[in-house]
Amino acid sequence: MRIGIEAQRLLRPHRHGMDIVALETIRALADFPQHEFVVFVKPDSNRDGLPDVPNIQFVELDGGPYPVWEQYVLPKAVKQYGVDLLHCTANTAPLRCSVPLVLTLHDIIFLENQPLLRGSWYQRFGNQYRRWNVPRVVKSSDRIITVSNFERQRIIDHMHLNPAQVVAIWNAVSRQFRVIDDAEKLAEVRKKYNLPESFIFFLGNTDPKKNVGGVLKSLLWLKQQGQLSLPIVISNLPQASLDTLLNEIGGQSLASDIRLCGYIPNNVLPLVYNAATVFLCPSLRESFGLPILEAMACGTPVLTSTTSSMPEVAGDAALLADPTSSEDMARKLLRLLIDNALRTDLREKGLKRAELFSWHATASHLIDVYTMSLDASRRS
Repeated sequence: MRIGIEAQRLLRPHRHGMDIVALETIRALADFPQHEFVVFVKPDSNRDGLPDVPNIQFVELDGGPYPVWEQYVLPKAVKQYGVDLLHCTANTAPLRCSVPLVLTLHDIIFLENQPLLRGSWYQRFGNQYRRWNVPRVVKSSDRIITVSNFERQRIIDHMHLNPAQVVAIWNAVSRQFRVIDDAEKLAEVRKKYNLPESFIFFLGNTDPKKNVGGVLKSLLWLKQQGQLSLPIVISNLPQASLDTLLNEIGGQSLASDIRLCGYIPNNVLPLVYNAATVFLCPSLRESFGLPILEAMACGTPVLTSTTSSMPEVAGDAALLADPTSSEDMARKLLRLLIDNALRTDLREKGLKRAELFSWHATASHLIDVYTMSLDASRRS
């Protein structure tokens, strides 16, 4: 097979969730040399981690804003490069495509809940484009892939799709996420990001589903009870956003307990997870929750949510809290901070849990989906 893969944002300097998933998937597809893969990307500067193997070709396509690139430039490239099938990896796809289409629909949060359309202008624009594109493109997709059984059922129910059309393929955790005992490297990352000796770690950003406001309320509750024993390090959150949220909850007294460390590159994250005492992932909604596994693979105890896909991913290897209750989150966090035996138990369970998720298995399932889609197309 000669498979086209849309990974438009793969080369951008700051990769995030879907970019990481696309990169790790492409790297794992290199294990299948009997097939060829043509990866379509927009030109940019970040080539870290790209596989240099004979069966994977990266094609940089210029073409203006995201919708223009996807709807006009990409379909032309599909014809030009003679692929048998196109796999779009980030929720949206061309409405017209000359070959069978496989779509990875990570989630349908943007269709479910208008309040979650808040956030930066880029997030709002992206949500509006997805609201226009996805209901149309699912009708022309040969297969729809999503990343958890929870999300699969949500998609089927919300979009009234044939269950046979929607396939759940779990994400996985990269081998770079592991227990690191190198004291020198850990000291370097502490110095670079001004990390305390012990701290709570939270991957926050301006996306409302990440529940930054809820986390701050739970920390304020602990502080008011005299129980906030560790500072929290929050990545990827602007100071202005933090100030606004603290003002909204009357939490200015928390400012001294919070350290913002900006964007942390994916190749540095394992060190930060290893340095952390506990990791928070109390999102309101996730289609998967990749950081849960990353932290587990690094031996860091995890507190995550009782909602959406997160219990499915965490299994019995994390402490779960209601993300809509700041008091419940605070009490569970306090338990995790003061109970050494619990942290040790979750560390051991987390390491075993993370081993169940491999990118090779993800890629193998993808090959099966590509084959089924092409076979069905040839029969029709």
